[in-house]
Amino acid sequence: MTRAYNFNAGPAAIPLEVLEQAQAQFVDYEGAGMAIMEMSHRSALYEKVNQEAQDVLRELLNIPSNYKILFLQGGASTQFAMIPMNFLSEGKVGAYVDTGAWAGKAYKEATVVGEAVIVASTKEDKYMRMPEASEIVVPENAAYVHITTNETIGGVQFQSFPEFDGVTLIADMSSDILSRPVDVSKFGMIYAGAQKNLGPSGVTVVIVREDLIAASPKTIPAMFRYDTHANANSLYNTPPSFGVFMVGLVLKWIKEKGGLEVLEQFNLNKTKLIYDVIDESNGFYVGCANKENRSAMNITFRIANEDLEKQFIKESEAAGFVGLKGHRDVGGLRASTYNAVPLESCEALATFMKEFQANNA
Repeated sequence: MTRAYNFNAGPAAIPLEVLEQAQAQFVDYEGAGMAIMEMSHRSALYEKVNQEAQDVLRELLNIPSNYKILFLQGGASTQFAMIPMNFLSEGKVGAYVDTGAWAGKAYKEATVVGEAVIVASTKEDKYMRMPEASEIVVPENAAYVHITTNETIGGVQFQSFPEFDGVTLIADMSSDILSRPVDVSKFGMIYAGAQKNLGPSGVTVVIVREDLIAASPKTIPAMFRYDTHANANSLYNTPPSFGVFMVGLVLKWIKEKGGLEVLEQFNLNKTKLIYDVIDESNGFYVGCANKENRSAMNITFRIANEDLEKQFIKESEAAGFVGLKGHRDVGGLRASTYNAVPLESCEALATFMKEFQANNA
């Protein structure tokens, strides 16, 4: 079988080694005579899967003991609502940093639940940069500050994170979690949909400080309270068991690769191959994001001639590349280079881009 050069933005590439391991265990998991998705989530075998995934994640991110790890459902989009439902008490406001489409959706959902304000925005710059910490003005009655660490559509990423004395920082890390080391203690909560860097779609990872969990109000439905899931070790209801199993395999794969410091350098090496082609193309390719905020996960770029962009997509697909069309809201071109995208795929794309320019300049 020939594997595609997969640059999809999400669901995205999963390590081939992980897929092969899952394939070998698919029909008969650990001699149980059934697949992981067929067995009870109350069984000892599945509880081990659930706990091992938490343990490896805690090790990789060096998560402090006063944080809980939850495996939930509903994607990051459900977290957009759960966060204000759990943390936005009367007299408080949710403070949101507006950096693109996903940050905007989180803010919009918060306004449905309670009072939310935008404390910094890069909309005037077409979301092609991240704000400086000095631009973020947090009101005194802020319950939390919410940021999106990497915007997949614009291809911009926080290179460092703002800090606010006495105010909880919450981060949507859906598209760059585990791509680099992060000091979890700087955040009250981190959450991420699994389908970019962690595994298949259907699982949402939440890392949340215990004091925030304790504040979950009893006035909202049980399924939307963090304490419900924390108290049940993510087994309050039937979990996405196969997805959690896959997340566990991906986490072990990251550990075997050497951890987050090694993976960060690997990702930077991959993206440099493509950014260099853009920067050295004499204007044939134009990077969208400001250089100081360029994402190591989503490379966005344009060709001045839109007809050539269409031709680029057509020829790249014929050459085995998948997912290079930009998001429908902004157009252009995008290569998502998440953890599982091999170096060889990025080398192949860099070569293709050079050849396309040579043939069409």
